[in-house]
Amino acid sequence: MRILICPDKFKGSATAAEVCSAISDGLAIAGVERQEIRSLPLADGGDGTLAVLGATPGAEVRIETVTGPIGDPVEAAWVLLADGIAAIEMAQASGLALVTGPLQPLTATTYGTGELIGRAREAGATRCVVGVGGSASTDGGLGALDALEWSLHGMAVQVATDVTTKFVDAARVFGPQKGANQNEVAMLTERLVTLADRYYAELGVDVRDIERSGAAGGLAGGLAALGAELVSGFDMVADVVGLEPALDWAEVIVTGEGRFDETSFFGKPVGEVLMRAKTRGLPVYVVCGSSDESVRVRAHGVVSIADLAPSTEIAISDPMPWLRLAGQRLGAAL
Repeated sequence: MRILICPDKFKGSATAAEVCSAISDGLAIAGVERQEIRSLPLADGGDGTLAVLGATPGAEVRIETVTGPIGDPVEAAWVLLADGIAAIEMAQASGLALVTGPLQPLTATTYGTGELIGRAREAGATRCVVGVGGSASTDGGLGALDALEWSLHGMAVQVATDVTTKFVDAARVFGPQKGANQNEVAMLTERLVTLADRYYAELGVDVRDIERSGAAGGLAGGLAALGAELVSGFDMVADVVGLEPALDWAEVIVTGEGRFDETSFFGKPVGEVLMRAKTRGLPVYVVCGSSDESVRVRAHGVVSIADLAPSTEIAISDPMPWLRLAGQRLGAAL
């Protein structure tokens, strides 16, 4: 029985690779042969994507000193994959988590993300995938464009996001998360409108109506104005790691995430895996931290480690033994 383990991370508890390892160990304890188990950690283009892509065969993790979101230098990782694709998480250079003092919604910049893209091009990458999420700024990507001198210099760039927000709506939707008050949201919105006009005038691209262009405070739209393609984060990761061939190989699928609920079906790995497996007639089992009862019927089986551990708190703080136990339970039932 060929079993494919392809989970997302359990946010704050375990990486996707750690989840794979624990479930695989549990299946082996239950008697499943190791050669019948394949692990394929997944992500949705946001947090955790760099770790997933960096674990692919031949990938090389590189560290660069770039401009942080408030202008201070930061150390940012990116990955050069074996086939010459560069993988970047904008949060490494321009993320909200990098702001250690007061938030600066009006001045935070994406300049460092542009620097990372430029370093990838200088390293010989012909294609660059940029995962966006956790942004500190609402600069419409202007900082990144300035760092790139308003050109991608022939490199193909894909911006991976499942946010569908339009460019000029970015401040209204995401500004408060970045510390903007009501007046500042209005100021940022006006700035985005002006910037959209500038992109159209100088680059001939109207970013206002491009779906996903408001992601990362408009960074997605700014890169789109230079010719970048805005794509589903999950689809990008699935393409790079080879999910489709892995599904073709498998007879049983085990996926998972920290919380299995209705939001799992809006571009997240678990929902996407369930959909793709269904078209192949493959049974899918979900291992999760916890779940809503309403979605459990969408999988062949659901194992919640919160139900296995003495408490939810223990399941969150020390998930590995309970993930192994979940794998063991699945292995015994298959």
